[in-house]
Amino acid sequence: MATFPRTLPAPPPSGTARRPALRHFGPNWYATVMGTAIVASAGATLPVDVPGLRPVCALVWALSALLLAAVLTARAGHWAAHRDQARAHLLDPAVAPFYGCLSMALLAVGGSGMVVGRDLIGHGAALVLDVVLFTAGTVTGLVAAAAIPYLMITRHRTEPGSASPVWLLPVVAPMVSAALGPLLVTELPAGQGREALLLGCYAMFGLSLLATLVMLPLVFARLVHHGPLPLALTPTLFLVLGPLGQSTTAVNALADVAPGAVGAPYAEALGAFAVLYGVPVMGFALLWLALSVALVVRAVRGGMTFAMTWWGFTFPVGTCVTGASGLARHTGLVAFEWLAVALYVLLVAAWAVAGVRTVRGLLDGGLLAAPRPSAPLAVRTV
Repeated sequence: MATFPRTLPAPPPSGTARRPALRHFGPNWYATVMGTAIVASAGATLPVDVPGLRPVCALVWALSALLLAAVLTARAGHWAAHRDQARAHLLDPAVAPFYGCLSMALLAVGGSGMVVGRDLIGHGAALVLDVVLFTAGTVTGLVAAAAIPYLMITRHRTEPGSASPVWLLPVVAPMVSAALGPLLVTELPAGQGREALLLGCYAMFGLSLLATLVMLPLVFARLVHHGPLPLALTPTLFLVLGPLGQSTTAVNALADVAPGAVGAPYAEALGAFAVLYGVPVMGFALLWLALSVALVVRAVRGGMTFAMTWWGFTFPVGTCVTGASGLARHTGLVAFEWLAVALYVLLVAAWAVAGVRTVRGLLDGGLLAAPRPSAPLAVRTV
């Protein structure tokens, strides 16, 4: 019988006062910010005009900014009051990858601010905010992309067959920078700075893509050889859509700004690359979406209940919305327009369900309670 080990948090030092509300407030809470911000930016960039949608998206962006401030404050309190638990999270292979979500939360709020938040705060304020958050998010994302795999190699001890889609979180963060960097390319004067930012985004695109190609086979092999994930982890299958949709978004967004940053031969080639890369990857994303939905339905029938992993239904699907919108822009195909709309409907539904259940879990205290001690979870009995 193969098992998926569950690491229990280290107990607090004896005699030390602790606040349970923050002690178990982990880095996975940044997913609420990511999922909310992508609803705003994806809706504002849909390739079809939906009356009244943009003002609603602006309000959703404001909510994501407030969530970011709240989660950053709570996480700072967690590190200040529960440093032993914070260190334990870094050494826990099931929790440490979520540190990549910090970068993506910063980037998502900054980028959606430039897309739709400027309607509320003005272009100048949105630009300053995006420069700050893009810089902080990119730096933390690059650090996480190197540091978390380093910890996985040197400090974490994972059992064979325990590979999880969560492992993708640190390495996909630079891809978010690559997708949102083009918003700042056109803000720079023509010349070395603009070209350097464009090519830097392509470098982060390659970094994240190749790292994903290393890890994704491990995830699929784990599914094939050890069966479906435990019920609570099944929603994390949607995380695989993140690098797929975000990379498609990145190549299309970079192709949009390439003509003003590099010479004509390269700009035209990058425009062609956006379609030649994006269409096949979007096809694979739809295949993985179908597989993930089937496994989620199976898990629901098996008794899956709400957990914070349900936020995995939001941001990855949102990246597929923006990827499909980019392909609609560059190909002119109505099919991609309808695909973007259909995926956006799925995104909004998932966000609404996850949001309501999260608020309910906060009110009753269940989401901030200590994990229940349990035996290792059986994956498949042979």
